[in-house]
Amino acid sequence: MKKTHLSLLWSLLLFAACSKDDAPDPIVTDRFDPVFAQVLQARGYIADAKRIDRNEVKDIEMLDLEGGGWDSELGEFVYGPLTSLQGIEYFTSLLYLKCSFNHITALDISKNTALAYLICYHNQLTALDISKNTALTTLRCEVNQLTALDISKNTTLTQLSCYHNQLTALDISKNTALTDLSCDSNQLTALDISKNTALISLQCYGNQLTALYLSNNTALTTLRCDHNRLTALDLSKNTALTLLYCNSNRFTALDISKNTALTDLDCAMNPGDGTLFPIKAWFDNDHIPSFKGFGGDFQMNWSYDGSPITIDFRKAE
Repeated sequence: MKKTHLSLLWSLLLFAACSKDDAPDPIVTDRFDPVFAQVLQARGYIADAKRIDRNEVKDIEMLDLEGGGWDSELGEFVYGPLTSLQGIEYFTSLLYLKCSFNHITALDISKNTALAYLICYHNQLTALDISKNTALTTLRCEVNQLTALDISKNTTLTQLSCYHNQLTALDISKNTALTDLSCDSNQLTALDISKNTALISLQCYGNQLTALYLSNNTALTTLRCDHNRLTALDLSKNTALTLLYCNSNRFTALDISKNTALTDLDCAMNPGDGTLFPIKAWFDNDHIPSFKGFGGDFQMNWSYDGSPITIDFRKAE
């Protein structure tokens, strides 16, 4: 009987020792980028950059690691010291991450599956994998060096800003919740927004688009498609538009007679060769869109006689 008790006691002690050895070490300092750790301490997220406990960061929901941003006195952008966010995987409760205006070259957020807001603009990212971040509602990754962006898994996105990258294609067919899309200043040759019926604001200027079909996007109030290669634009279904910039394209005519809500319009530099550019419009005397010109804002002298009018709009000299 005594031997049995000793054997059982030994087994329990051995099990306890093994369990202790298998338990994860809560100290994960060596798995963090040291500069990242220092910034975390400086901003009060952790107590000691030289001793980081995983339990200290696992419940943090918001991280603001933004660099300096625009300095009006210097007249230039000021960037922070971050080049890596290695260790971000231990922030398993993270909902909001802002790390813009740094020098980050890679960002692994595959373990941050609760993330709803990702703001990482003005970095040096060449790739961004957000396939595991299906809770994202806001993604701002503009002013990086992205050549591709897969957002097919991010069906809850309502705001996407990816301008000033090197994108040659952008598939947003799965992102039907989008209300705000800024994809300007890329290298897009096509943009299909037929499934994005919730869009309120679309900024796709500075690309290489030759066509843009807007008939399904009846909620649009803001459209900037200037500086593309568009030859025609059907706006007959977009009666909610208040701002339209379609300048510097290749239109030979423009019909905005159905867009009576317009308050801000720029359609200059069409067709681009200085020839007359007819505009079919309908405005009353108290509701004439302002025009954004090289000399500032001014009112176009459009007349109104109770019926649609045709205006000869000549390219600015």
